[in-house]
Amino acid sequence: MFSLGSGGGKSAKPSFVSYVTPEEIEPEPEGSLQEKSPEFLPGEVVFCSAKRILRCTQDDESECSVFGTLFLTNFRVSFVSDAVHSEDTVQLFKNKLYGENDIPLACVDQIYGDYDEKKKLITSSQVKNKYPSKIIIHCKDLRVFHFSLLCVKEEVRKKIFQGIIHHILDPKSLKCIFAFSYGEKAAPVPEVQRKQKTLMFETAEDWAAEMRRTKGSCKLVEDNKDFQIAQRLPQFFFTPTSVENEDLQKYQGRGVPIWCWSHHSGCALFKTAALPIAQEESTSKVQKAYVESMLNAVAQNHLYSVKTVDLSDALPNIQDIQQSYNKFKQNFLIDSIAEFWMSDVKWFSTLETSRWLSIIRQCLHKAVEVVESLERENTNILLIEEGGSDLCCVISSLVQLMLDPYYRTLVGFQSLVQKEWVAGGHNFLERSNLLHQRDKELQSPVFLLFLECVWQLLQQHSPAFQFSETYLTVLSDSINVAVFSTFLFSTPHQRATIMKAELDTGTLNIPPVWQWSLQFDCKAQGFFINPLYKAKSKQEKALRKAQRPKYTRQLSLPSTPSRRGFFKEETDNLKKMLRVKRISRWMQLPDSVQACVREFYSVWQRKPLDYHGLLLPCLDWPAVRLWTQRYLRWIPEVQILGGGDVAMLNKVAALVREVQELRTEVDRQVSQADPSLESPLVFARSSVRLSSSFPFAAARVWSFRPAIPISIGDSQMDLGQLASRDDEDTDYQ
Repeated sequence: MFSLGSGGGKSAKPSFVSYVTPEEIEPEPEGSLQEKSPEFLPGEVVFCSAKRILRCTQDDESECSVFGTLFLTNFRVSFVSDAVHSEDTVQLFKNKLYGENDIPLACVDQIYGDYDEKKKLITSSQVKNKYPSKIIIHCKDLRVFHFSLLCVKEEVRKKIFQGIIHHILDPKSLKCIFAFSYGEKAAPVPEVQRKQKTLMFETAEDWAAEMRRTKGSCKLVEDNKDFQIAQRLPQFFFTPTSVENEDLQKYQGRGVPIWCWSHHSGCALFKTAALPIAQEESTSKVQKAYVESMLNAVAQNHLYSVKTVDLSDALPNIQDIQQSYNKFKQNFLIDSIAEFWMSDVKWFSTLETSRWLSIIRQCLHKAVEVVESLERENTNILLIEEGGSDLCCVISSLVQLMLDPYYRTLVGFQSLVQKEWVAGGHNFLERSNLLHQRDKELQSPVFLLFLECVWQLLQQHSPAFQFSETYLTVLSDSINVAVFSTFLFSTPHQRATIMKAELDTGTLNIPPVWQWSLQFDCKAQGFFINPLYKAKSKQEKALRKAQRPKYTRQLSLPSTPSRRGFFKEETDNLKKMLRVKRISRWMQLPDSVQACVREFYSVWQRKPLDYHGLLLPCLDWPAVRLWTQRYLRWIPEVQILGGGDVAMLNKVAALVREVQELRTEVDRQVSQADPSLESPLVFARSSVRLSSSFPFAAARVWSFRPAIPISIGDSQMDLGQLASRDDEDTDYQ
């Protein structure tokens, strides 16, 4: 094994040595395989299995390694232990689709083999006659599994190893993804009747309802119902009223302002894909004229000013994001406890050099700039990106979260993801590399980057969000389950075409991820609700509506020299895009822009905080934190027994429960509350002592041991001189 990242030092060698040959192992009776099989899902097929597989723990000195049977199916790699489950394990948060010893095939990030105590990365082309003694699987949800094959017969070892490599690492077609097998066999889930439903934005009615809610005034385009305009655009969308139908067809929808959201002052947020590169000067002139006409349409015939924001220049591209995350995640993929303590010495430096937190801060800063233009300058915003479905989705979604409290509710947030990401054409299939293509240029965790930014907002303004960080963590895990239609396709055209073709040939039920009952029971879904959130009362809504200031529309043109023209400045900003001249993606923002954002934040900060109004993130470096629940939940050495944020939520949930019980006692005539609002009390109802990684790490009977192993301590200091040293670093005041 090798050390983590650039942590330095030599990692400890595995201490497990088998002195028993596979032939000496007593064979198990026939029929025991059926007894130890996992509970298979509809459409799940077993490819191969192997008994006497030893699952090793990260602690080389522990005796917790267990024998079991390893199954390979078209959905997962599943380990079923031979040991009887201990009664000291309590699972309050259990996923119905896969367990803690299951690895969905789409969730596998990398596979390593242990060859003569040397850890080597496995690719499908490297499979030869020699097979490793141990398989190490790194998962996209940052779990690490060690499976020893030493006690397995040679032919069985070959079969299980080749099967795992083939079905996980080899490229596959879309129809081979488990969602299609599952969708053909699974029964439709009955829809739970709720007061509010997640808008899927698959119909014109959903789009019209959202336009009415925001009180916007744009034109509904239905000409793309059969994807005659562009395959990457949704079947229905809104554009400025003055955009003509022939404008939609010119560049296959590129350059057309697509409506995202309307501000109560009348201005709006739009996004578009950049125009194709002009090879000739005549073509460039035509494109510039087209861009100016689209800007005129966004400005609504000069009633508003318009500002373009080219995200391709302002933020890192998808390759930069992928490279940064690859470095970042190595801090949490721990193969052994010894490796963890060795890497701890340089943990902060490796975290900083990855620049992942820096990219999160850049995205939040850019979103605040856009919010400032909409909220204070009353300006229409047009977001521009090369494809229009990556960073445009990130920034537009963050802007709406900061400005619109509806999107901070559970149903509102899910509707936002459907509108901006699913209907907006984000390429989930290639960004997640679900097909395991060898060319990984298109792979990038853009949606995870968005969830990271949302988590930062949630941590800084917890009472403003109805959903919890557990909800965000589960949503990030669901990307790599390969069961849900939400994260399965590249474009709206691919989604509609394949789903329609499958429905024509038979019954197909590929559910969206929002059908949470497929993964969790009602009690477990209670962890999705933030106990700190308090919905706004009807009296508060009426008071806020009455006190809302009325903005004055800008009926005159900006005071710019007449020789430049109204849109000359904005079209000049697009010249570098047409000439393919890009400035540095990591450049610092102009001082004037930074000053405006700082002033805008300072003015907002001096006002009384309204959790149902405008929210802005603090962008100072100490405020941009690590998402500890997602990244540290599988590392036992960093878990805090009875502490962390979970301990605080547990106390708050207990208080909320008492308040609800008192309220019920006082007013017995009130109908029973919505279960989704009572569900946060699962924290308080549990008598199990929780760890900081709750609810993901099962609550167990904890054994107390030194925080730093003696072997590691010996390597870091001279214990012989410890007693004679002066207590120079100790303060007894």
